[in-house]
Amino acid sequence: MNFKLDSAVFEGAYSIINLMGGYLPFEYSGPKSEFLASRDSAWLGINLNTTPVYEVKGPDAVKLLNKVCVNRDYAKLKMGGSRHALMCNEKGQMLADGLIIRTGEDEFRSYWLAPVLDYYVQSLGMNVTGNYVMDEYFFQIDGPKSLEIMEEVCQCDLHDIKFAGKKVVEVLGTEMTIVRLGMSGALAYEVHGAAEYAEMIYKKIRKVVEKFGGKPQGVRNYGIINHTPAGYPNQLQHYAYPLLSSDPGLAEFASKACFIMGLSGSAAEDPNQFYMTPYDVGWGHLVNFELDFIGKEALLKIKDNPPKCVVTLEWNTEDVGDVFMSQFRGKDVEPFDPIEQYTVLSDASGGATIRGDFVMADGKKIGIATGKTYGYYEQRMISLGFIDTEYAKQGDELIVLWGPSGQPQKEIRATVASFPYYNGEFRNETFDVETIPHPKF
Repeated sequence: MNFKLDSAVFEGAYSIINLMGGYLPFEYSGPKSEFLASRDSAWLGINLNTTPVYEVKGPDAVKLLNKVCVNRDYAKLKMGGSRHALMCNEKGQMLADGLIIRTGEDEFRSYWLAPVLDYYVQSLGMNVTGNYVMDEYFFQIDGPKSLEIMEEVCQCDLHDIKFAGKKVVEVLGTEMTIVRLGMSGALAYEVHGAAEYAEMIYKKIRKVVEKFGGKPQGVRNYGIINHTPAGYPNQLQHYAYPLLSSDPGLAEFASKACFIMGLSGSAAEDPNQFYMTPYDVGWGHLVNFELDFIGKEALLKIKDNPPKCVVTLEWNTEDVGDVFMSQFRGKDVEPFDPIEQYTVLSDASGGATIRGDFVMADGKKIGIATGKTYGYYEQRMISLGFIDTEYAKQGDELIVLWGPSGQPQKEIRATVASFPYYNGEFRNETFDVETIPHPKF
């Protein structure tokens, strides 16, 4: 859904951005304070309201999803159940990933799978229809206080929601669906409801978030600053889709309908480095080979011995500092590419690139580093690395080749660190909410 410029979501934001057809707050209080709320209280985000939501309906809905997704049989998905869906091309490279919810016997609602899913609805000749919908709000409350915040908002006990589970509650006389999911790695919840109530519900949640010392978070600080330390690779921040180099029909469709990201960094001249299979990003467990889906043969060849995997890279402090200081060595010295800039959405103009720099070992290129960000909680510079599996030993030192081809480049030492990088007490997948007292209303 889109917000009007006089909406409460823009209160306190000192800049806004027009992203994917809608306006969003770009930044409120700055990256450090907005992110650290996810470690000591919670942040409130509205950024996923630009999510492409697309419904598929018809007798062949299950057949279609089983053909274009690599997951388990969608006939077995329970009513109201959800699934992290992956779509690949014939090479096994991901074309889209997102969420699918079963809303009826032959009806499914998807998030982030269109316009690729829209292309298949229109081109595969199956008995299905598809349409975009803008009828719901989508807020996120992310941090160790998020459970207490949402319990106060809805005036009910939410301790029974398991990780990835959901519950339907009533808030201010309206129906809200609460899902235990988030992007910072900490305890977090998503909330969904009818768009007509978005403004009222946002004001209620934000009031409680700020009561608990939390912060609203802008789109500038939502992306890699959360996803990288959390260990959640993301299609707009860590890897790209080969939409223009796959099926010619899809390429033509995508050139008109898709938000195509630019590429930058030392690996930018080789787009193939940015294309990932499910195994490259740690999602191989989602692939089910019982069905005949697009990309099956390619994924069968690598499933038992995937050539690449994802790790966290912790960048050497002195080398990072040298890149930064190169800007102040006089006009006779050409500085390195600025390292303090954000990788994605570096300004409020809406321009966006995915930055990828080669990772080196033994004098050869073994993958790329993407999603570089400050780890404000750990006080380190980190990124994700998609590298040859043989070099993914925690503690080993690799090299990130910083800087685009044709300009000064810096070899930055980087140590293979734990993945996910943040695995603290409040890690969402494992945190026991029973350590938090139940509410008494």
